[in-house]
Amino acid sequence: MTRHPKTQAGPRTVEDGGTSVVHLTLNGQELLAHPGQTVGAALVDAGIQSWRTTRKNGRPRGLFCGIGICYDCLITVDGAPNQRACIVPVCEGMQLSTTAAPVDAATDAPNDGGTKR
Repeated sequence: MTRHPKTQAGPRTVEDGGTSVVHLTLNGQELLAHPGQTVGAALVDAGIQSWRTTRKNGRPRGLFCGIGICYDCLITVDGAPNQRACIVPVCEGMQLSTTAAPVDAATDAPNDGGTKR
């Protein structure tokens, strides 16, 4: 089997005209992803396990829950900080940045002025 029947994910090849490849950049480095993947899945697929650290202790963070519940996978997407990589689908030309965004040091959750957990 070369492609998953539901996601159409399969080997990333240039031979298929690029229709199964989405081009992203992470801090200026080009990455390839499958259409339908989330940003988090694309990063892990590219071998990137951690893309931010906690403010308080500098611990590495990446995908944890994978369903948009926790805040471990926060990343800046096209200039918008604190996006959950596990629920944001990849788009052609998407620019990702691991630049630190304000985070509540006590909870490691985004400091967006909302309610505390």
